[in-house]
Amino acid sequence: MVRARIVGTGHCLPEKVLTNVDLEGLMDTTDEWIRQRTGILQRHIAAPNEAASDLAAKACARALENARVAPEEVEFIHCATATPDYFMPSAACLTQKKIGARRAGACDLNAACSGFVYALQAADALIRAGVHKTALVVGAEIMTARLDWTKRDTAVLFGDGAGAVVLKAEDGDRGVLSTYTAADGGAYDILMVPAGGSAQVITPENINELNRGILMNGRELYKRAVYAFGDAVEQALTRASVGVEDINLFVPHQANGRMLETVANHIGLSPDKIYLNVDRVANTSAASIPIALDQANAEGRLKQGDLVLLAAFGAGLTWGSALVRW
Repeated sequence: MVRARIVGTGHCLPEKVLTNVDLEGLMDTTDEWIRQRTGILQRHIAAPNEAASDLAAKACARALENARVAPEEVEFIHCATATPDYFMPSAACLTQKKIGARRAGACDLNAACSGFVYALQAADALIRAGVHKTALVVGAEIMTARLDWTKRDTAVLFGDGAGAVVLKAEDGDRGVLSTYTAADGGAYDILMVPAGGSAQVITPENINELNRGILMNGRELYKRAVYAFGDAVEQALTRASVGVEDINLFVPHQANGRMLETVANHIGLSPDKIYLNVDRVANTSAASIPIALDQANAEGRLKQGDLVLLAAFGAGLTWGSALVRW
């Protein structure tokens, strides 16, 4: 059976680091308040001249180097992002140019924090169907561009970054074993950016009146996220016919450290099997899982034959999962 196997990983984080102590000077918050509620200690902030495709290109280049794959071999670039450089062209097309993947098709996918899992599912399906043999899946976000730095309920949560994986078609039992995606558009307003799209067009006359930042109903989002993570995990395991005890490493979307501890207890997974980097990078939306994958890979946490579970939840509402044999 042909499967899509992850043969390389890479990530990119902006140089600037903003700590919780730094935030104490920007808003009504404290380091202790942020740590207790989120587990976050710091986040990376993109420079004024850095766009999503800049971070994506660096992450992709490092993933290709790790995989020993030339840019010319890439047939498609799937870029998961809710913060592209422009409405058009796509960040994926700009990434294609910057890494020299001249033979690759390219497009963006927006499923917010679930974007990487959604894009991985699409790439996996195309590889298993024989359409492509080599693909890049990258998540890239400049989330801090969407923040109102006076609102601590959202401003303390997010950071910027990009992560990427190289997928290749290979025979055998290693690779993506199962994927699952779901959505509930009826709850769209629990987490959203109201202005900037066609529903609320920004004009010179209303620019100071519309809300261009992230709005979040934190209490409702937390409740739904715990359910959605549980559903995503159950579906991934059922579709691959494995049990939670078979999982070697769980790499979730790094939304909130406290929430992920609740999820781990809910699904019966021991803490030592969960990879967390939310303390160092905060919530990087679609970039969080591939960043964590690359860091786990570099730390030797991923060994050949390991069962690796990925799961995410985000605006939309969207959620999903993937089970990968490393």
